[in-house]
Amino acid sequence: MMKRRPFLTSLAASAALLLGFTACSKSGSDAAAGNSGDSQLTVGFAQTGAESAWRTANTNSLRNEAEKRGIELKFADGQSKQENQIRAVRSFIAQGVDAIVIAPIVETGWDPVLREAKRANIPVVVMDRTVATSDESLYAAFVGSDFYEEGRMAADWLAENAGDRTNIVELQGEPGSAAANERRKAFADALAKHPNLKIIDSQTGNFRRAEGKTVMEAMLKTHGDAIQIVYAHNDDMALGAIQAIEEAGKTPGEDIMIVSIDAIKEAVQAVADGKMNCTVECNPLFGPKIYDTIEAILAGKPVEKKSYNKDELFDQTNAAAALPSRQY
Repeated sequence: MMKRRPFLTSLAASAALLLGFTACSKSGSDAAAGNSGDSQLTVGFAQTGAESAWRTANTNSLRNEAEKRGIELKFADGQSKQENQIRAVRSFIAQGVDAIVIAPIVETGWDPVLREAKRANIPVVVMDRTVATSDESLYAAFVGSDFYEEGRMAADWLAENAGDRTNIVELQGEPGSAAANERRKAFADALAKHPNLKIIDSQTGNFRRAEGKTVMEAMLKTHGDAIQIVYAHNDDMALGAIQAIEEAGKTPGEDIMIVSIDAIKEAVQAVADGKMNCTVECNPLFGPKIYDTIEAILAGKPVEKKSYNKDELFDQTNAAAALPSRQY
């Protein structure tokens, strides 16, 4: 790992630091050749946790790609607590890593630790979920998915396919997270154009399958046959809701439509089986793009400030055909 003194003050020392950054960066071919040389790129990764199958696939993507490229990855599981993530980032700064990746649990509250990383000349790449900051120079780049577009795609599909169904219950993701905020807003904005569709209840299941099941059980007790559609902010909650619907003696996908986001393989299978009606992709396989971005930053090359993965929608028309190629 490249050693660094964070608080160099002279111009010459700063120039030396920039040269050091460039020296430690690698091309993909160098990494594939066995990471020749005596330097090794070290990246700190502050993950949200392991709350879903999507998140596990996301973590594995960064770990596997780091191993492939000969990058040392220092991993920290935030266990769904922002304070754990902030503590991890400060530890990475103290260790003098070459770059930091943050998948922020919530959008706000990051400015102080981002300033610390900037003072230490350690670039930060925000991944998956955005941060809300008045100074976007505090992070080098954002690599993620367009959560608003995902919510819009789900709502537009529903408007075209709901038929005479109108009553929706919403299973929200983790409160304060960019994914939950944007998916909820996009869905509401789209529904405003279709006044026949209405949300009759909305509660959080925190992106977790067990909580999605518990919330759905409570909603079924409260609303009974009035529930015609479930909109879940992720597949794990949707799959939990399916369990609750089946245990209540109803048929998911028929008695109650299920629309979700993430397109994990289990959910695409549920669509093919008719238990779920639609799932919008949110690709978790960020590993290659993240390390390409980091290496470009450290080499002094320009990178896009914000870049997004392209997502696809799966329903009965294409789910079965997509299953053999699903990687997560």
